[in-house]
Amino acid sequence: MALDLLYRNAGNTTLLDLICKEPGRVLDCGCGAGDNARLLTGRGWKVTGITIDPVERTAAEEFCEVVHLSDLKVGLPFAGDGSYDLVLLSHVLEHLADPTHLLEEARRVVADDGLVAVALPNVLHYSQRVKFLRGEFEYTQTGVMDATHLRFFTFDSALRLVRGSGLDVVTAMPDGGLPWWRLRNVLSPNTTGSLDRWATRLRPNLLCWQTLLLARPASGRAGGSDPRAAGRSH
Repeated sequence: MALDLLYRNAGNTTLLDLICKEPGRVLDCGCGAGDNARLLTGRGWKVTGITIDPVERTAAEEFCEVVHLSDLKVGLPFAGDGSYDLVLLSHVLEHLADPTHLLEEARRVVADDGLVAVALPNVLHYSQRVKFLRGEFEYTQTGVMDATHLRFFTFDSALRLVRGSGLDVVTAMPDGGLPWWRLRNVLSPNTTGSLDRWATRLRPNLLCWQTLLLARPASGRAGGSDPRAAGRSH
């Protein structure tokens, strides 16, 4: 199978740009062919990867200090408590029948002052809603309806998932924008960017294509307060 058919892409730069932390040791869960590892290594991080695919492992070894070949559904048995400054879960949890177990493992292996970075696709993005209204519920090779996705999330349910796993969400960003179509080529990037951010914060479940979360190990089960600019579901 060609690598291009595996989880190979440009990396999730929007998620990585949220991480305002001195580089240290990072565990890249579901590292794929090493696209996020490549970006993290370039920023000074020492990356440990984990994948279930031997071909991906070979590709990711170029950017990781070590790559473990293991199934994430069994957790992170190779990792000691508090051994990583950052645990990266970029578009991984939706592939698991029990994502809570991996989040609890991430909480265990991340340092007390570390971060768990999560990205999840939003199944209620407006483009997907249009397909649902047309009666279309078809799996695809990539995207939110990827045939390997076992769970589906919205912005709100992604927040609940992470908080329910003993983590305090410190940053929550709905990443998306308005359907500008050709207008995006007419208006200035500053104008569209500002309106995209405003509208996506106001209607995250409608306009974001991915939910980006940074979380820390919770001091108590209650967790932190809702960091969203607007607390309504849409």
